[in-house]
Amino acid sequence: MDNEDIHAEQSRKNARIGLSILAVVIGMVALSFAFVPLYNMFCRVTGFAGTTQVSESLPDTILDRQVTIKFNAETNKNLPWDFKPEQREITVKLGQRGLTAFSAHNKSNKVTGGTAIYNVTPLKAGQYFHKIQCFCFDEQFLKPQEYVDMPVMFYVDPAMDDDPLMEDVDTITLSYTFFTATSKELDSAMEAFYNDETVDLNSKTN
Repeated sequence: MDNEDIHAEQSRKNARIGLSILAVVIGMVALSFAFVPLYNMFCRVTGFAGTTQVSESLPDTILDRQVTIKFNAETNKNLPWDFKPEQREITVKLGQRGLTAFSAHNKSNKVTGGTAIYNVTPLKAGQYFHKIQCFCFDEQFLKPQEYVDMPVMFYVDPAMDDDPLMEDVDTITLSYTFFTATSKELDSAMEAFYNDETVDLNSKTN
């Protein structure tokens, strides 16, 4: 094999190595983009980190067992809103419809948008707490000085009664924290939430 052949073979080897490296890099980038939605799906299915579930309708069964649902509301300091629950707590039976509302007031003189992150405690209750209607499903925009009521419809899955790990649960706290939509604070809070299974939303407001 002469020098030309050797040089050509080496060029082909280098090209194959380059393509292999490029394929690995592309794969890693694609995986990084897919990780967040896949992880979000995992949290919703398992209730990991207190992530609640989403349902379209109520269950057919209502049990006598009751649970007290407490409501907590926080607002990041950079969002000029007053945000609070209209009720501090209600009591529902497993499988029964729960309905409450939160109020919000835009204290600024311009339109502002907010996004709420949320979970329930104890964290193990996340897989049994189902929301049917919630303001947290979408970004919320308030006009200058606007007041709004934001309803939440939910139920606690009757299947919780069959879980021996849930025998000690008679109170569930549903917590929301509003952040300015598409803000660095929101991004940081979301990253902290999905990286910390013991996250306390109250600690993410500043």
